[in-house]
Amino acid sequence: MAQPNYLRDIFHNWHTVAMFGLLGLVLALIISFVQPLKYSSTARLLILQDVGSGTDAYTASRSEERIADNLSTLIYTSTFFDQVIDAGFSIDESIFPDDPSKQRKEWGRTVKATVARGSGLLTITAYHRDVDQAEQLVRAIAFVLTDRVAEYTSGGDVLARLVDEPLNSRWPVKPNVVVNLLSGFVLGGFVGVAFVILQTERIRRRHQLVHEEI
Repeated sequence: MAQPNYLRDIFHNWHTVAMFGLLGLVLALIISFVQPLKYSSTARLLILQDVGSGTDAYTASRSEERIADNLSTLIYTSTFFDQVIDAGFSIDESIFPDDPSKQRKEWGRTVKATVARGSGLLTITAYHRDVDQAEQLVRAIAFVLTDRVAEYTSGGDVLARLVDEPLNSRWPVKPNVVVNLLSGFVLGGFVGVAFVILQTERIRRRHQLVHEEI
């Protein structure tokens, strides 16, 4: 019996694969617009550490990067969340549930912290349906970091300086409709490929049984 040629089978049934891809695209579109549209506000802070004149620039840079990494992780904690809420900014607390577990998950979806490799540059982004609220969140986070950085670090003189004021998006950035549509089409296409292979394999086995009975 000839070996199955799956590439040929997929090519001959390209319309089935395309149909599944379009189905995935439609589902991704529906899911994207069911989710609330959110704006973003982004600010950048520079973490500086006074390590003395005896330390080379590379070591100092790696030390600042490590501190920024630690701070980026700390931002997601409940303690930091409480300090941001109590920082005196006009933050609408109603989006955060009272349940600690749900509150932590919502906080994790609301903020994002990243560190530029090889430096102490910390980027903070907040997402909210109201762009003004997103900016208030970013300003509160930046304030807590610059005001309390000494409490979060140990060893050496550490300073957190706001180097880029909050920059607000003009349009909603979440969900990312383009990425979602592309992902939906690709995933749907993979499902279509699997469907074609399973169907052709089932037909091939059925023919094989018929020949064996004959």
